[in-house]
Amino acid sequence: MASKKIFGIVLAGGEGKRLMPLTADRAKPAVPFGGGYRLIDFALSNLVNSGLRQIVVLTQYKSHSLDRHVSTTWRLPPMLGAYVASVPAQQRLGKRWFSGSADAILQSLNLLRDEKPDIVVVVGADHVYRMDFSQMIEAHVESGSGVTVAAIRQPIELANQFGVIDVDPTRPDHIRAFLEKPEDPVGLPDAADQVLASMGNYVFDADVLIDAVQRDGLRADSNHDMGGDIIPDFVQRGDAGCTTSTATRYRDRRCAIASTGATSAPSTRSSTPIRT
Repeated sequence: MASKKIFGIVLAGGEGKRLMPLTADRAKPAVPFGGGYRLIDFALSNLVNSGLRQIVVLTQYKSHSLDRHVSTTWRLPPMLGAYVASVPAQQRLGKRWFSGSADAILQSLNLLRDEKPDIVVVVGADHVYRMDFSQMIEAHVESGSGVTVAAIRQPIELANQFGVIDVDPTRPDHIRAFLEKPEDPVGLPDAADQVLASMGNYVFDADVLIDAVQRDGLRADSNHDMGGDIIPDFVQRGDAGCTTSTATRYRDRRCAIASTGATSAPSTRSSTPIRT
């Protein structure tokens, strides 16, 4: 990981309508969790504890509470070039909001051009989980794929809530098909009651990501969504890999992901990154 420059992007621009009234005055990633924490702390803690030191949080709706939390809580030493920075929608491509998660990155490509990273880790801001991204990055580099998707087994009855991954049996780290929230999923060969679900966490080669969002931005039929448009495009071109919690083991602990309705809290102070 030391030989590659890694840049983190946290997508925090969603409205969070499903969590109303908790999101009446704040963005979904800023919803309190377990006292002094916010939902975004899980994503940021995972990235920081995985060794990332340059991270941006792309915000849009009702972002004041989120911006304040990030700026007062996640202070990394600037003399070492480290930072966690909240970046609002800048309307660099016209007077419009982000039209999707891929468009958020497209409108923020100046951040990548400024830092010139080799690898970009893209994660959502409102999932509750623990994960060591350094192992996922290593697997990505070794695979040679343009993108690597983090995957986890989920009950088949929940398949319509996730992007579902179909891997090649002869190449279990290669995605053969990607189905966004399917209504009639097929179970895994070794577990008919389970599917392999995308966690919404991605590792890209930086130049490949830039090319992908630029091409997607030209498509009139695209929703400009990472899971719905960008990843299927990589799959169609045979350039998408995946890694699972079982394969990488995340420091010998199974990676867990939960809905934002969970009630257990991390066991550290709110001003300190959550240790994995």
